[in-house]
Amino acid sequence: MSKSTSKRQEAAVQRRQAILDAALEIFAEDGFAAARLDDVAEKAGVAKGTIYLSFKDKEDLFEQLLISAVAPVLDRMEALTGEPELSLDRLLQGLFELFRTQVLGTPRQEVIRLVITEGRRFPRIARIYHREVISKGSEIVRRVAQAAHRRGELSSDELARFPQLVFAPMVLAVIWGSVFSRIEPLDVEGLLAAHRQVLTRTATKRSSRS
Repeated sequence: MSKSTSKRQEAAVQRRQAILDAALEIFAEDGFAAARLDDVAEKAGVAKGTIYLSFKDKEDLFEQLLISAVAPVLDRMEALTGEPELSLDRLLQGLFELFRTQVLGTPRQEVIRLVITEGRRFPRIARIYHREVISKGSEIVRRVAQAAHRRGELSSDELARFPQLVFAPMVLAVIWGSVFSRIEPLDVEGLLAAHRQVLTRTATKRSSRS
């Protein structure tokens, strides 16, 4: 590969990332419906036609934005499950730490907020997020919870059947931060620690009786 070809490819990657970054800002400010590709192009410093070199339309742009935002977090979640005999408590510790450091207060938080606010009016957005995030995250929790149940760490399979219980405080933290933070700031770290104790309490009690 020649140096000129390498530089062109690098420039294309940088333009694509600039468009994704600009799109997140525009979507977060205006909402999905009102967001205009002209505004995305202006903020990214590219011609509007440049957007169509990488993205089919506004929905495709949002889909690629979502995937690029959540992929690193999901990769780290998958890496957690590679630990031998991963306990439920260790999984929760890792997941909640990822949320606090890689989602809360970052552009990824805006992606979640957009899905919550726009998903009902734009079902494709909800389907994309469910496919790329909800289903994958739930499957990770389900696998670990099932293993914990088999080992006797959990007295029932409820968490395996309802992995949504793990993610509930994260969604609450995003909603609370968007709506009520100025009225009553939420101690997210404390909330997650308390939720972790609630989810593992049965396992702790069971172990202490053994």
